Amino acid sequence: MPELPEVHTATNSIRPFLINQRIRSIHSLNNYNKVFATHSVSRLNNLTANQKINRVWRRGKFIVLNLDSGHLLFHLRMTGRIQPKILNTDNTKHFTAKICLTNNTNIYFKDYRKFGRVYFYRSLATVESKLGPEPLSDSFNKQYFIGQTKSRKRMIKPLLLDQSFIAGLGNIYVDESLWLSKIHPEKAAFKISSQKLGALHSAIQFILQQAIEHNGTTIINFAYGENSTGSFKDKLNVFGRAGEPCLRCETNIKKTYVSQRGTHFCPRCQRK
Repeated sequence: MPELPEVHTATNSIRPFLINQRIRSIHSLNNYNKVFATHSVSRLNNLTANQKINRVWRRGKFIVLNLDSGHLLFHLRMTGRIQPKILNTDNTKHFTAKICLTNNTNIYFKDYRKFGRVYFYRSLATVESKLGPEPLSDSFNKQYFIGQTKSRKRMIKPLLLDQSFIAGLGNIYVDESLWLSKIHPEKAAFKISSQKLGALHSAIQFILQQAIEHNGTTIINFAYGENSTGSFKDKLNVFGRAGEPCLRCETNIKKTYVSQRGTHFCPRCQRK
């Protein structure tokens, strides 16, 4: 699933095609109406027709379009992708939605597995109530993170994956952050020292910033624009490296499952 850096990259890629444009109409493609999560396609057209797109930004793993009245949101889920045209290499059966703009251009929502969704909200209060702070924002400071984490009894990895705790983190960057800060993914959050949590806070922000600079991580099918891919895969220290030597101590990286999520860690550097 695309995580914060990938959604950030996708948002930046599609913004020039959307900003200051007006929506003419919205359509489902391939008879896949489930792509519209909050309203029927006819109702969605009534709500958005001729509305101007004033801002295109990211919140957690959502791509958000601020309209004159209300907000149109996209969640890419596993394989979703927003693109300004259908490429020669595309199979049209994979497209689930199309937005027609008044400048006679279109925006397409492609999704191999069809888990991605489109939402419309008058207010973002519903979304905000389910999301924690942005990990690169001023509100996500070290004092806040340590205090919040120390009050939780859950294992640290599932806690970091909880979007209501921190918005935008996913499997790849949680594993990378825990490795960098030498914390075992199954360790109870409240048992981790403040010093270690401070290191984890720094690791989360460092890893995310680095991944954004490399346009995210493409392991299977993440792409943006005209099939551009992220290059952070070459910088991964632990994720996807099961059986390979740890880059810090040369102990073989192990893969286990934590809350049903594939998890990579070094058994020597990240002692439980």
